[in-house]
Amino acid sequence: MVKFIVEDHDGNRQEIEAPDDMGLSLMEVLKASEYPVLATCGGMALCATCHVEVIEGEDELGEATDPELDQLENLPEYFPTSRLACQVRISPLLEGAVIRLRGEDN
Repeated sequence: MVKFIVEDHDGNRQEIEAPDDMGLSLMEVLKASEYPVLATCGGMALCATCHVEVIEGEDELGEATDPELDQLENLPEYFPTSRLACQVRISPLLEGAVIRLRGEDN
């Protein structure tokens, strides 16, 4: 299990614990935890509605892929530590990270 912090649109933080042996994406875990993540494209890195900002732990997650960057660069707000939650896999690298929700809330 991996533990990380999620900060919602109101600035509230909650620790999330997720299995790191199922190949889940951060997007899937956020949706299962009932966060308002639209994920319109279903995790294909085509819509950027699962945009998150990695506040702490960004160095551990590595660089965004080119298709991910293509989507992020089209957003009105884009940060150097922005990622698409659908492209971040739950792994021990996420341990202790702080993730801020940035995508459109519904």
